Amino acid sequence: MNPAHRVPVASRVYTPAPGEASDVEHMPAGDVTDGVVRVGGTIRRPHQPQSLAVGEYLDWLDDAGFAGSPRFLGRDAQGRDVLTFVPGQCSGAFPEAWVQSGDLLVSVGRLVRRLHTASAGFVPEAHPFPPRPVQPNPTDAAGLICHLDITPQNVVVRDGLAAGLVDFDLAGPATALHDSLNTAMHWVPLRDPADAWPGWEDQDPFHRLRIFADAYGWTEDERRRVPGAGIEAAALSYERMRHNAAALGGGWARMWQDGVGGLINRRRAWLEANAGPLVAALTR
Repeated sequence: MNPAHRVPVASRVYTPAPGEASDVEHMPAGDVTDGVVRVGGTIRRPHQPQSLAVGEYLDWLDDAGFAGSPRFLGRDAQGRDVLTFVPGQCSGAFPEAWVQSGDLLVSVGRLVRRLHTASAGFVPEAHPFPPRPVQPNPTDAAGLICHLDITPQNVVVRDGLAAGLVDFDLAGPATALHDSLNTAMHWVPLRDPADAWPGWEDQDPFHRLRIFADAYGWTEDERRRVPGAGIEAAALSYERMRHNAAALGGGWARMWQDGVGGLINRRRAWLEANAGPLVAALTR
């Protein structure tokens, strides 16, 4: 669509297609967003403070030719956000064995690189992203709008390869290294072995991190910065998760009660203990 002909995101009202209400499927609950359903070829999600900013971002990605994200269609009669449904397979809460595929990991790295290339130049003017809680992080003031939650549950897979991204609820300003490293944290994954998912105990995080780094295209400097950046991100993530659990409740509180704070601290300790081997694996 020609950007000049778009209806502003705040003014979009979704008109349902004939008969689509008879084709309804409840989608798996996310960590913090409940009540997501598929209705025909659309996804309905509760409206959020950042919804209009995300809508503008998705418009930009569409105009930039990025085919891996949903499109923001407006709000329905119940006030829910309506987005296009991205068909494919996503991981369950505990990633299945098929998520371990090296080819899939390569495709995730390349998809994130394409996302960042398409995002370059986007400036949210009409609907800025809400400020993030707790102490400021230098990456929050960066000029690149990123997804920031590219977990196995939020990557759509078709024919064994990453084809799309969903759940842009946490999108906002960051840096390409921050977003890509956050992706690697979830996909390698980088965490204490005590927190390995069932069936993932024998996966080599150093080897998988190198696969991701090569696929995304981290520079030599970025590779050497990975441990320090990961340690800083873990410390900030802990504080923000604790804040959100207390201030927002809901899914944030459930995750905190389930021990996500301990998992983050163990990840940070593992990164500190393995900083040298991680850099060696990335640069040798």
